[in-house]
Amino acid sequence: MVMSRLFTSFSNWVAQLAGRPITFGVSLLIILAWALSGPLFGFSDTWQLVVNTGTTIVTFLMVFLIQNTQNRDGAAIQAKLDELIRASAAQNVFIGIEHLTQEELDEIRAKCEAKAKAEAAAGQAEAAANRKAAKAAEKATS
Repeated sequence: MVMSRLFTSFSNWVAQLAGRPITFGVSLLIILAWALSGPLFGFSDTWQLVVNTGTTIVTFLMVFLIQNTQNRDGAAIQAKLDELIRASAAQNVFIGIEHLTQEELDEIRAKCEAKAKAEAAAGQAEAAANRKAAKAAEKATS
């Protein structure tokens, strides 16, 4: 549990730091310094290996840190949405659907879209009927 909290704190800190403009600027300066040092090292294989190895290591580690942060953010958002669904008039059947397969999610999405289209059509029909009734009432009173 302690290790998990430490990793969470560390990954949050790195994710916050990585997303700042100053971090981009420092990274850009490092790459510029490397590029400008090329003539000094004769553009050797070792010179190229330094930047290739460095960028590969940073990228490899950042993938795991950012994925950890995104996983926790996604889980937190899902928990909040589940609570909103549970506490509202929405259908509780939607709680936990993030654990379904892509095919099952596609099927649910298609049903929701069809239901929304049907409700929109019913709303349009109701609005048209209301307009027609208002015109008839206006005609009857004039």
